[in-house]
Amino acid sequence: MISTKILRPSVSIFGIAITCSMSSRAPPKALLQDMVVPPRQLFGPGPSNMADSIAETQSKNLLGHLHPEFVQIMGDVRLGLQYIFKTENKYTFAVSGTGNYWRKKVISLFGVSGHSGMECAMVNLLEPGDKFLVVEIGLWGQRAADLANRMGIEVKKISAPHGKAVPVEDIQKAIAEYKPNLVFVCQGDSSTGVAQPLETIGDACREHGALFLVDTVASLGGTPFDADALKVDCVYSATQKVLNAPPGLAEKIRNRKQRVASFYFDALELGNYWGCDGELKRYHHTAPISTVYALRAALSAIAKEGIDESVQRHKDNAQVLYAALKNHGLEPFVEDEKLRLPCLTTVKVPERIDWKDVAGKMLINGVEIAGGLGATVGKIWRIGTFGINSNKTKIENVVELLSKSINETRSKL
Repeated sequence: MISTKILRPSVSIFGIAITCSMSSRAPPKALLQDMVVPPRQLFGPGPSNMADSIAETQSKNLLGHLHPEFVQIMGDVRLGLQYIFKTENKYTFAVSGTGNYWRKKVISLFGVSGHSGMECAMVNLLEPGDKFLVVEIGLWGQRAADLANRMGIEVKKISAPHGKAVPVEDIQKAIAEYKPNLVFVCQGDSSTGVAQPLETIGDACREHGALFLVDTVASLGGTPFDADALKVDCVYSATQKVLNAPPGLAEKIRNRKQRVASFYFDALELGNYWGCDGELKRYHHTAPISTVYALRAALSAIAKEGIDESVQRHKDNAQVLYAALKNHGLEPFVEDEKLRLPCLTTVKVPERIDWKDVAGKMLINGVEIAGGLGATVGKIWRIGTFGINSNKTKIENVVELLSKSINETRSKL
């Protein structure tokens, strides 16, 4: 049989010259062009700029997800996660997933998200008939409550005005009166820039039989956090959606009345895949190999600096940011300095200034900051100083550009 198809000229795919038949459908023109990825200084709430040592891992050879060399890398990651969370608990692992926190925060890598951590924690720790207490200091408390509502869980919220934290005494009282099965606290809410105090909440949870769940997506590595000392039962963060849980909590998950509804987020299956239970590994999913490389490199960077030294650097450079804002007549949104998140600062938008116009001018100049989120839209800018962006010179330059952009906008009024 003689083919009547017209052959295209020889083309190169992945460096291999091939001759292919004419496609029945024209390819998208956009995909025939190179991607446009301009250089940007990312000073929003995430993503943040990667260090070269992390970026370089993305060109390394891929390994199979059960190759012994990759299993060793996974083991290194677990040790690193235990180090930054300050915990000896063996049930510490990373969760692959997607969400709005893409290459995020102090660790500054890519491919995993805080949303996955939230969902993984909640589908394992909550089941029908449970009561859930949410400490709400911004959008992420609202998001946790919304997820629990979708699961059919009874939810009670204790809230603070935006820019404030919930007094710990009020949280203790709510735990004693409501008797929840699970208590959720976001340590640092990226929508408001508030750092919620955590001391003694774990004690109240233990006293009244509740589990203590903490979101450290916007705070880990830039704000003091000690999972064991705070008596935290479960904690997650990003870039990795990290779930950290003690062996006793794993036993509680095993004794659920109903199986975890999600196979992908089943903490026992994930823990087995990551080698937490000492049992023969079962196939759960194919890990994002390059992302795990990046996670190991990021954890290595923190280990070399020191977790306490990383936190102190972010605190010191937050003071640089506050001073620069003051010099330019700008004010932090969170008035009480003790309640400010060191690695993400919210700034009041001056009267009659269009926040979006200012952010747009900065983006044209290669610098990203973000506006508010949820109820704070139009009221604030959010400036993230995560990881390598927690740098005195960089911070002063960003505030200088912010002030210049505000003045340009004001001159048009």
